[in-house]
Amino acid sequence: MKNYLIVGNGVAGTTAAKNVRKQDKEGKITIVTDEEFPFYWRLRLNEYLAGDLTEEALAAQKAQWYGDQRIDLKLKTLIAGADPSEKVVFTEDRQRLSYDSLLIATGSHSFIPPIKGSEKEGVFALRNIQDARSISVWAKDIEDVVLIGGGLLGLEAGNALLKLGKKVTVVEFFPRLLPRQLDVDGAQRLQEIMEKMGFSFRLGARTQEISGNDQVTGVLLEGGESIPSKMVIISAGVRPNLELAEPLGLKNDKGIKVDEYLRTNQTDIYAAGDVAEFRGMPYGIWPAAMEQGQIAGTNMAGGNLVYKGTTMANRLKVVGVDLASAGNIDAENEKESRVITDDKVYKKIVMENNQIVGCIMLGDTKAFNKITKAMSEKKDISQVKDQILSAQYHQQTSYK
Repeated sequence: MKNYLIVGNGVAGTTAAKNVRKQDKEGKITIVTDEEFPFYWRLRLNEYLAGDLTEEALAAQKAQWYGDQRIDLKLKTLIAGADPSEKVVFTEDRQRLSYDSLLIATGSHSFIPPIKGSEKEGVFALRNIQDARSISVWAKDIEDVVLIGGGLLGLEAGNALLKLGKKVTVVEFFPRLLPRQLDVDGAQRLQEIMEKMGFSFRLGARTQEISGNDQVTGVLLEGGESIPSKMVIISAGVRPNLELAEPLGLKNDKGIKVDEYLRTNQTDIYAAGDVAEFRGMPYGIWPAAMEQGQIAGTNMAGGNLVYKGTTMANRLKVVGVDLASAGNIDAENEKESRVITDDKVYKKIVMENNQIVGCIMLGDTKAFNKITKAMSEKKDISQVKDQILSAQYHQQTSYK
């Protein structure tokens, strides 16, 4: 009977376990996580923060599912070391966990830039349930929040706090919001929507210092402006959790390097999700983690699936507004494009050689799947490019 060990209980690890079990009905599957909660919807932490969702409702898999799948889930268990020659990992409480096949799916952590004062009480990042709990408790007694960074989870946290009656100011180093998902015009439209909701913005701004003695009292910007605040949330992106790379002897750079089968350089060790780097790229998006988990899990159990990369397509809700983007969003407007825009909607397709290479849909994402299908199939849209963003066009069933 084969022994499968998965370190990490996010979407990559859980999807892998599911696919191991599909392939191997008898094998022993163990999932180890340092969190105290089974797999949950990380992207919905903002709803929990706003009081719209209970902790129980965050759960993506109930405890019974692990029993039904005969998966041994070890919560609150930290891996402290490993010996790949013996195919064993060691937990902090001195358990030895052996494996025939090992998956590293340890995800990522919030990146905290070297800002003076970031260690003060009242400074947070939102990445897991414990973060959300801590933010929730601190927020009870404060009125003003400064959000450093215009990242997705940060903006969602800001929206949750806005719903709780807080005043939220966003300080963003980039001159626009969500630079990976939006071009200049799209970001401007989102900013206008958010300003109507009550957000304030300082764009193209650098934080010089988080001021206060032990506790936060404000944020000082490099231009000299001081924004009073008793709470700061830093949303400056994430970095892969690479702690196991060295003890396992895994090649890594931006993440743990994997081949097209999601294998690392060590026999019988795979990596998937935010921690994995494929062809020089750590994806850091939910669809990639899910796809990699499926392929890694299948291959761990004897399958032979090939990973070709994931289209950088994101379908999100930002402060309650639908947003989808994919491929090359052409932020500098150097390529041919078509745009439709009004007070609530901004839609753009980017083209090269009469093929769609990127798109943005803000406020209306109904046609997103159709557009991304045309992208992946490299359809010639020369005859329809002027109609492709119209509602009437998308009532048709296929490209002509």
